Amino acid sequence: MSLSTTALRLFVGEMPKAELHVHLDGALRIGTALRLAAERGIPAPTTFAAMAQALVAPDDPRTEADVLAHFELPVRLMQDADALAVVTRELIEAKAADGVRYLEIKWAPILHTRAGLRVEDVLEAVCVAADVASRASGTVVRLVPVAVRSQPIADAVALAEAAVAWRDRGVAGFDLAGSEAEWPDPRPFAPAFDVARRSGLGITLHAGDLPGRSDLVRLALDLRPHRIAHGVAAADDPELCDLLRERSVTLDLCPTSNVQSGSVAGLAAHPVARLHRAGVPVTISTDDPTISAVTLGRELVRTAEATGLRADELWAINLRALDAAFAPPEVIGPLRDEFRAWARAIPDIARGYPASTWRTACVRCPGMG
Repeated sequence: MSLSTTALRLFVGEMPKAELHVHLDGALRIGTALRLAAERGIPAPTTFAAMAQALVAPDDPRTEADVLAHFELPVRLMQDADALAVVTRELIEAKAADGVRYLEIKWAPILHTRAGLRVEDVLEAVCVAADVASRASGTVVRLVPVAVRSQPIADAVALAEAAVAWRDRGVAGFDLAGSEAEWPDPRPFAPAFDVARRSGLGITLHAGDLPGRSDLVRLALDLRPHRIAHGVAAADDPELCDLLRERSVTLDLCPTSNVQSGSVAGLAAHPVARLHRAGVPVTISTDDPTISAVTLGRELVRTAEATGLRADELWAINLRALDAAFAPPEVIGPLRDEFRAWARAIPDIARGYPASTWRTACVRCPGMG
């Protein structure tokens, strides 16, 4: 392990973090999956290695469909309130251990109704568990129900209405996900987004995770989102980048996941640094911690080393997540104060260096290695 890598990992490990793009069904622990399958009599791999192969997507670029296939088993295992609660608690505990101080969790309630739960039951199970885990861990948690592109529009509207009822119990946003290749146009879901917007929920949707399809991000902008989940394809469309800057629409990027879905050829080719330096608002998240086999800390380090993002740029992107969070000022204000207090304690010499020059910089930074 080189000294530069060590110092970068220490910097990222110590810094308080915010994460906006994490899916509950993409975060099922392997050991928990084995236990849930055994207890519920659900056909599934019975060894750790085999379960890992089923849940974790390959590192090499595939397709959106290949990545989505890894959600099938977690969804089958998360069809009762107890399973949903366990996975929620474990996700929040893991994020807290990784230094994540603010977290938004996404999940599609409709996918968890196959065994008899109602959408309202699914919302209750996750909201209650998140509240308990948030209080225990100290990590601030907000929840973002997700409609699915393949579901009827009326069901998406009903989900938005149900989500609004839980606004005072942690629900803060509304999202749309699913296969862009099969259902590229999100605009028919405008009625559901209108319900969410009128009630003050933050608006985001998955778009632009197919290579070369910046037009999908443009379609998403017709729904007036505050944020776009992914949006990688926008990087090669200068006019679209201008539009994102003008509207202050944040792209919640997930570099490892974007590589796995084939959006980019590899981490070194990811446009996060280029977008950030061009003034396009971006954040970095894990998307699916188990499917991508990453923590947020590891994702930040890997991305910085591959793309040349400097430590100060990582920090600016991290702060952007607080600016773009679906939470009121009275929640974000204290977190922002906490983050800035931490940054004030970091020697100025630690800022402005790409990962490749940390070998030189870190020997002059007390406490950095």
